[in-house]
Amino acid sequence: MFCSACGHETAPGQAFCPQCGRPATAPIPPIPSLQFQLQNYASKIRALSVVWYIYAGLIIVTGVIGMTFASAFFEGPWGHWMRGPWGHGPLPPDFFGPALVHIAWIFLFARAALAVAAGWGLMEHAPWGRMVAIVAAFLSLLRFPFGTALGIWTLVMLMGFRNASLYDQL
Repeated sequence: MFCSACGHETAPGQAFCPQCGRPATAPIPPIPSLQFQLQNYASKIRALSVVWYIYAGLIIVTGVIGMTFASAFFEGPWGHWMRGPWGHGPLPPDFFGPALVHIAWIFLFARAALAVAAGWGLMEHAPWGRMVAIVAAFLSLLRFPFGTALGIWTLVMLMGFRNASLYDQL
């Protein structure tokens, strides 16, 4: 072997050239180990779970504001014109508006509970957390812009063989 810098002959296995001191072989770049990949993936999953918690809070805050206005609209003095043909029919006049408001409250808290469950499952690296987060991501894709962005980010982070095997090793 010869040194690539000065051309001096070096013995096989010699790490440095005795003439100029240059390394005889190029250093091998380090390959990230599995532990490094797991730590990197775990930090991304932790950030994703925190965003799911924030999204659940956003669902609650905007939902309570919206539902307050909706319940005032349906159950207040302006609700009588919303009853339409049911106002004088066989159903009680106050049936339709309050029923819709109660159903909407149930859906609001179910969406928020699903987002909290996704965040908690991802934070704890629970085996069921990945599936709950994927279901929550698909359901939030239509909630533009925050739900869409969070849904896409969740699906990118959790779908695929590599991500599934990394999540299982957490």
